[in-house]
Amino acid sequence: MSAREWIGKDFYRELGVSPDASADEIKKAYRKLAKANHPDANSGDTKAEQKFKAVSEAYGVLSDVSKRKEYDEARRLFGSSGSGAGGFGFPGAGGQPGGGAGGFDLGDIFGQQQGQPGGFGGLGDMLGNLFNRRGGPSGSTARAQRGADVETEVRIDFVEAVKGATLPLRLSSPAGCTTCGGSGAKPGTRPHTCLTCGGAGLVSRSQGAFAFSEPCPDCRGRGTIIDDPCAECGGDGVSTRTRTLTVRIPAGVDNDQRIRLAGQGEPGRGGATAGDLFVRVHVTPHPVFGRKGNDLTITIPVGFDELVLGGTVVVPTLEGKVSLKVPQGTSSGRVLRVRGKGIAKRDGVQGDLLVTLQVAIPAKVDGEAKAALETYAKAMADHDPRPEVTAMLAERS
Repeated sequence: MSAREWIGKDFYRELGVSPDASADEIKKAYRKLAKANHPDANSGDTKAEQKFKAVSEAYGVLSDVSKRKEYDEARRLFGSSGSGAGGFGFPGAGGQPGGGAGGFDLGDIFGQQQGQPGGFGGLGDMLGNLFNRRGGPSGSTARAQRGADVETEVRIDFVEAVKGATLPLRLSSPAGCTTCGGSGAKPGTRPHTCLTCGGAGLVSRSQGAFAFSEPCPDCRGRGTIIDDPCAECGGDGVSTRTRTLTVRIPAGVDNDQRIRLAGQGEPGRGGATAGDLFVRVHVTPHPVFGRKGNDLTITIPVGFDELVLGGTVVVPTLEGKVSLKVPQGTSSGRVLRVRGKGIAKRDGVQGDLLVTLQVAIPAKVDGEAKAALETYAKAMADHDPRPEVTAMLAERS
């Protein structure tokens, strides 16, 4: 990241704190925002993921005393308002490429000398420290780069999703080269420092009043040159290999939910940490049971006589069966609750089993059954099952 891009970021605004906020206030604000926007709690929400990365970057600078001091000094020097990422708002610049009426030389600030091929110097050195690099030819290491995140998918059945499961996960993905140990150089040889950028991985160029940094064209931003590349990885330090991981699927996982395995993504470069592996879970529906939050659901067909006269029905659960008493005069569609027979999650929350009673109407009746129904209909002739509708029809007649 160039000095210009870095100064254009308002880390205090990103965390929602004032520039004079205490370390505790910064930590509290970060924890609140990180929790609200964490990828595990916002599956598939790209805006929340970007916000999580932004607040993490801001906290990484403002939580470090020395980095925060350098950041504040840079903001005071260039001005923190009205400039943003697109410009700096230098007082007295006068539109002149090298400075202004007050003798303000941007080249001196960035350590740029006419015709000098590389290095920031001055403010460039100060900003470079934030990313563990020096801006000038004396630098010896390239900027570290965190490994990319990786996503894969697994399919489990309904019972495994409810109770949890441990699955082997076989992946073919980039990983640190075992032949060269990630250096990219053939075993027995070592990379040497790039002479063009002095190991910084970046070279700078001037454009009017500004200085910009860009990846070194000779070492491609690595800061080192490999004369004899590793035969397996071709000098990248990363090779594709197949590995098997054991993934613990927590009890109560939802369909399409992502599980994060920290540090199991692509390896980092320059000593940086590896990315994360996200496992997206797909749950196969159950032929009998459904799910509503932490509750399991099931629909039980019952006879008309069971609802009218009452009785007992036997209902299956994921662990066995339970007997439910059906009160006399129960209506079709009523939901009965069986406590503690739902989904038990890691936080201790225990769901219930929701049983919906649904009257089963035979397609055809004859003989004694038909005669009994006709007798019942005559006995109930004076009973109106829909009085509200009858009253409305009477009003409109």
